[in-house]
Amino acid sequence: MELLSRVLLWKLVLLQGTAVLAFSGPSGPATAGSAVVSEAAVNWAAGGGAVLRCQSPRMVWTQDRLHDHQRVVHWDLSGGGHGPARRLMDMYSAGEQRVYEPRDRGRLLLSPAAFHDGNFSLLILAAEETDEGLYTCNLHHHYCHLYESLAIRLEVTDDPLAAGARWDGEKEVLAVERGAPALLTCVNRAHVWTDRHVEEAQQVVHWDRQPPGVPHDRADRLLDLYASGERRAYGPPFLRDRVTVGADAFARGDFSLRIDRLELADEGTYSCHLHHHYCGLHERRVFHLKVTEPAVEPRPRDSPGNGSSHSSAPGPDPTLARGHSVINVIVPEGRAHFFQQLGYVLATLLLFILLLITVVLATRYEYSDKKLGKSKGKDVNMAELTVVSDYKNNILKERAELAHSPLPAKNIDLDKEFRKEYCK
Repeated sequence: MELLSRVLLWKLVLLQGTAVLAFSGPSGPATAGSAVVSEAAVNWAAGGGAVLRCQSPRMVWTQDRLHDHQRVVHWDLSGGGHGPARRLMDMYSAGEQRVYEPRDRGRLLLSPAAFHDGNFSLLILAAEETDEGLYTCNLHHHYCHLYESLAIRLEVTDDPLAAGARWDGEKEVLAVERGAPALLTCVNRAHVWTDRHVEEAQQVVHWDRQPPGVPHDRADRLLDLYASGERRAYGPPFLRDRVTVGADAFARGDFSLRIDRLELADEGTYSCHLHHHYCGLHERRVFHLKVTEPAVEPRPRDSPGNGSSHSSAPGPDPTLARGHSVINVIVPEGRAHFFQQLGYVLATLLLFILLLITVVLATRYEYSDKKLGKSKGKDVNMAELTVVSDYKNNILKERAELAHSPLPAKNIDLDKEFRKEYCK
């Protein structure tokens, strides 16, 4: 009978688990953005080395030496005539439970699957007057250095109508009837309390660089560091081979960036991003690096000789630029840029339409001129044909008249003509 009552009570725990208050905890991978925890402006002289300090003890990789004992929940009771707060019971993520008072053994119960479903509620089988007081549910994560707690006040009454839960503005107050079971709800389903991940895949540090005038979302990636030991280098070639981070960065929590042979072109904003996805750590440290000209040492004066002075070797030309010249071109984007490009397209299309209309009009005008010239030529040819036909008709008329009325015969004196020829 006692076993059956415990089973029924734990079913009640699971049914009420969806309606309990879950207190704050790390949001896990959902918080992908980094919070800026520090921002500093640093000046370094060209030609030397620069060190940008980025350190965090929470990023030290302990390789989970505590194994399942890295997470623990314990319930404490204070008030109710018991003097200072005392430990009631605790449980590790491996499932091991420990009850401190002999009288509480068998009366106080925690779910063995608490670190799987996130339900750390405490069940008191039969509440008594001595159970009254302020209960605190404490969650500790030794690996991630997280400590969270939730307070609930328990009151035991003889009036069944007074039993129930209420909120007093700071914490939950639970009133139960004497001898009835009391369920003190404590739920936190954040992944850091319910799941275990491969830590070396969850810890990553990367350095970004923003040239002057470039926004944060367009920064260039310089380095990627993983707790597993993998490293990836990016960035411009003139800077890639001069930036380093210590090989034991994850062992000491020191991810400071060192830049050798500093140049004027190295100026910009550098960001150190620390991500511990398992522990919910997302931090960013910003450094505004300004490179100054190195201090020029005074040249020694020429020692006087026999009227002539020997000058030292010529110094470097101050007009020559130091380092590599970098030109940053910022292309504007946004709605104004879109309308500007649209205006260019529409203007080009309008110009093409005007050119097409001009070509069509010119072609039609030339075609009409040719047609008009042909019609004029036909008129001229008809007039010439009319004149020619009239001339032919006149000749035909004369021939017809000659045919109808022959010319009179002409008398020729052959002797006279012969004499003329002879005299010649």
